[in-house]
Amino acid sequence: MESFKKLGIEDAILRSIEDKKFEAPTEIQEMAIPLILEGKDIIGGAATGSGKTLAFGCGIIQKIEKGNGIRALVLTPTRELAEQVQNSLKEFSRHKQLRVAPIYGGVAINPQIRQLERADVVVATPGRLLDHIERGTIDLGDVEMLVLDEADRMLDMGFIDDVEMIIDECPSDRQTMLFSATVSKDIQYLSSKYMNNPSKVFAKAYVDSDKLKQVYIDVPKKMKFSLLVHLLKTEKSGLVMVFCNTRSNVDFVQKNLRKNDIDAIAIHGGHTQAKRKSTLSKFHSSNAHALVCTDVAARGLDIPHVSHVYNFDIPDDPSEYVHRIGRTARAGREGKVINVVADVDKGGFTRLSKMHRNFKIEREDLPKFERVLIKDDGKGPRDHRETRGRREDRGRGGGRSSGGYGGGGRSSGSGGGDRRSSSGGSSGGSSGGRSGDRGSGGSSGGRSSSGSSGGRSGDRGSGGSSGDKARTGFKKRTGVQKKRE
Repeated sequence: MESFKKLGIEDAILRSIEDKKFEAPTEIQEMAIPLILEGKDIIGGAATGSGKTLAFGCGIIQKIEKGNGIRALVLTPTRELAEQVQNSLKEFSRHKQLRVAPIYGGVAINPQIRQLERADVVVATPGRLLDHIERGTIDLGDVEMLVLDEADRMLDMGFIDDVEMIIDECPSDRQTMLFSATVSKDIQYLSSKYMNNPSKVFAKAYVDSDKLKQVYIDVPKKMKFSLLVHLLKTEKSGLVMVFCNTRSNVDFVQKNLRKNDIDAIAIHGGHTQAKRKSTLSKFHSSNAHALVCTDVAARGLDIPHVSHVYNFDIPDDPSEYVHRIGRTARAGREGKVINVVADVDKGGFTRLSKMHRNFKIEREDLPKFERVLIKDDGKGPRDHRETRGRREDRGRGGGRSSGGYGGGGRSSGSGGGDRRSSSGGSSGGSSGGRSGDRGSGGSSGGRSSSGSSGGRSGDRGSGGSSGDKARTGFKKRTGVQKKRE
């Protein structure tokens, strides 16, 4: 504990750290905590699993006094991360007993309103927080510390306007901390506009490259799913994660893995918050062997002891590859990443390989395996058919998404992801989105008069139960107006 004490951490927090049996600070903690305790603005380059929550948590817990209203705000891109950060802050402040309120969509708003009345710290997703601002149920005028956690992910998901509106609600003389795995132009824009001479600290990737084996296997497109089944049954593994690019691919893969006697569960933005929470709980407790997911599960979630990562779909954005593989080979453990590459995936895999030339991704021979039977209800695709499905986070309204198998064709789901979609839907009644925009699309895209209601999906619902509140625009009674539509 002496190494933590040297960073300037007070005894109450040190006792909590000792309770957690942490032996030594991580790289980002060692670099960031002294700067945070000095009150400096910081930009922290840190990936999932690097220990950044304790880094900014030490600053919040040590500098905030209980009972003085909301003095610290942490913004996160997803509900799961908000809940995770809230739980961590409660654990680290157990000897100081700060009141931490989690504010995110997919759950009832009235209990949150009651929590906000007594909160010292708020951990929130942008959409639901703006709902509270609009309702007048939260006042950020006394915030002293603002944290943007997983900021690159938040901006990738289209929340930059929301983030700016929220920052404008906070005092200008606050301390601002921005944590991001990558530093994009949007990150640079936010830091130059809203931060005061920030110190920059960058930690190395938490994944141990010496313990991570990365391979790819070329496979005919007709046999892609069958190969996945074979690998999951024959590779010696613990918990595994299978990544797909679309919600419908996730559902298709998960259902058919179970039909082939593989204990698989699914998570994506179309599920209600209760279902997502239950799914992660099952995976944490090792009650399921495989978690089939979109990239919503790749960032920010604390999912330890994953031995294998399967990329059933190659990510559209090559930078997402880093976050996917970061789920394994952590904390000194060995891990393996297997990329299943059919003809339709080769363009994306080539882009990925060029971006990450420092990664050694070896080719593995196609093993001998039998084609499995896929039971289909007539709505989903078959193993031999190239299919398209709805993108989880980057889906274009009504558009067909690329590079997937098991997508179920054009999606007509009811929204509820982590991106925005505008109101309306296809003429057939499914929820739609802005054509070519960030929304999770319906079957024809755009707006029409007969679709189910849309909204901000994920944090503000897109006609589905996982969102907070469907809306077509944003007007705030207290005077905040949307800067850019």
